[in-house]
Amino acid sequence: MPAVEASAISVRIGASTLLHDVSLSLEAGTTVAVVGPNGAGKSTLLRTLAGELKPSSGTVRLKGRRISSYSAGALALHRAVLSQSISVAFPFTVADIVRMGAGERAGPAVAALVEAALAEVDLEGFRDRIIMTLSGGEQQRAQFARILVQVACGEAAQGPGVLLLDEPTASLDLRHQLDVLEIARRCAARGVTVVAILHDLNLAALFAERVIVLDRGHIAGDGPPSETITDAILEDVFGVAGAVGRAAAGLPTVLPHAARPAGRDKSSPAGGAHH
Repeated sequence: MPAVEASAISVRIGASTLLHDVSLSLEAGTTVAVVGPNGAGKSTLLRTLAGELKPSSGTVRLKGRRISSYSAGALALHRAVLSQSISVAFPFTVADIVRMGAGERAGPAVAALVEAALAEVDLEGFRDRIIMTLSGGEQQRAQFARILVQVACGEAAQGPGVLLLDEPTASLDLRHQLDVLEIARRCAARGVTVVAILHDLNLAALFAERVIVLDRGHIAGDGPPSETITDAILEDVFGVAGAVGRAAAGLPTVLPHAARPAGRDKSSPAGGAHH
């Protein structure tokens, strides 16, 4: 049984269609990168898979059940979402933020999860700092630690679930980008299904077993990095001429070197899709 399954989902807002009849099936324990240009529908897809956005047509199933049939509390035990940007208006400490991943749970077991998550994201020395005093990248890592606690609580109650990450590396330096992706892979090794929106195609190739390429709300490619990160995809979807090579491990490496020649229209026929 797939961990997540989308069947012919479309999302329309006003006159714009953000997703067009997208179907996909994600098996438990897999690592999936979602890539595509701005406006391709990546965040819309992630929010729809998370149950945060109801599709205009089609269905999403989580562990075999319609995602709309879960209560908010049950859904939180089966899937966790790291949004692209999270603003905090109150002076919570880093430890407070991370502890929120446990919901109403408390006690020594939760305290241990919080400390373990802080260590995983390299924030052990920041636990008592006010979250707003941290840099953007440090705040992103604190939010990721919160999600790790949520995932761990869900695993303890319901078994491995689904981890959905919207640009988890956007604010991070290179070392912490690699750290976050390695942590996500370790989650997948335990049976968690990990879906991450990534802009860096080289990181996508390094992280994911499967890459889904979105273009104007459609799936333009779906498969292993070697089949989806290609010169043709770079030109047709991203509008750049590229030189896709191979690293020592056989993974594709991307070095774009020119924009598409002027005059080729890539505007959305549906009035534009949201990122």
